Amino acid sequence: MADYQVLLYYKYTTIDDPEQFAKEHLEFCNKLGLKGRILVAKEGINGTLSGILSNTKIYMEKMHEDSRFRDMVFKIDEASQHAFQKMYVRPRSEIVSLHLENDINPLEVTGTYMEPEEFRAALEDENTVILDARNDYEFDLGHFRGAIRPDIKAFRELPNWVHKHKEQLKNKKIVTYCTGGIRCEKFSGWLKTVGFEDVSQLHGGIATYGKNEKTKGELWDGRMYVFDERISVPINQVEHHIVGKDYFDGTPCEQYINCANPYCNKQILASPENTEKYLHSCSYECRTHPENLYIKKQQFSKKELANRLEAIGETLPETIS
Repeated sequence: MADYQVLLYYKYTTIDDPEQFAKEHLEFCNKLGLKGRILVAKEGINGTLSGILSNTKIYMEKMHEDSRFRDMVFKIDEASQHAFQKMYVRPRSEIVSLHLENDINPLEVTGTYMEPEEFRAALEDENTVILDARNDYEFDLGHFRGAIRPDIKAFRELPNWVHKHKEQLKNKKIVTYCTGGIRCEKFSGWLKTVGFEDVSQLHGGIATYGKNEKTKGELWDGRMYVFDERISVPINQVEHHIVGKDYFDGTPCEQYINCANPYCNKQILASPENTEKYLHSCSYECRTHPENLYIKKQQFSKKELANRLEAIGETLPETIS
């Protein structure tokens, strides 16, 4: 039995004073010893947090006692420790940032909910377009078989991507999915407002699909990216296919690292061996950057750094003293 739980949840509802709510909610979470990240806006709440079982239970019970969150669904993962280092509760203008000129209210317009079993059938329907509503680096680690990969680094870029590929999607039956469902609530609604008629969304997202007793996460390949210290979690209970590719040599890989150059911080897939070989950095420029955190931590001498670079066919810049 795991000692901790990780909760993933959201609820579109009215919160009149997000700043006051955030302040009081932070105090409540801290008293329970919870850690995580919660966004609060007038349109609702979006959170992921971790804590010991008894305290996550109290949290869920207290939230359900509030009429605004009475039917809020919690997606629960077992864990052996906290998935976060700190507890943040922050007021925002949106609980998921789509940055539309005319915002979408999912309580008024959103795509048709598609339950896991129905979604499983849609994955094998050649007349259905399965559109991933997540960022490219999330897709690269894991995705549904046959899904379209939008070339985006942030959710707010998705509408522009759709406009560029409108002919590809025109007159199609579109089913969209994301991690827990919150991004699809707005995105599917936006699709309907710009003229797409047959729009559905995976109800509860990938997280719910993976735990469904009948689908068992089938037709998902790779792992699901999560925005906490776990980085990724398994979804397919039947089989596991690695789809991630090492940034340096293209071999199968499911480990993400951040480039050691703090001015880059690019997230890349890299094996432990290649992470070390390429000095925790995505490029020559980053490996030789004067602020490279890995180089500073290792305290390499000029000769040692030159030897490490020579081993991968690179030379030490004359500017490095």
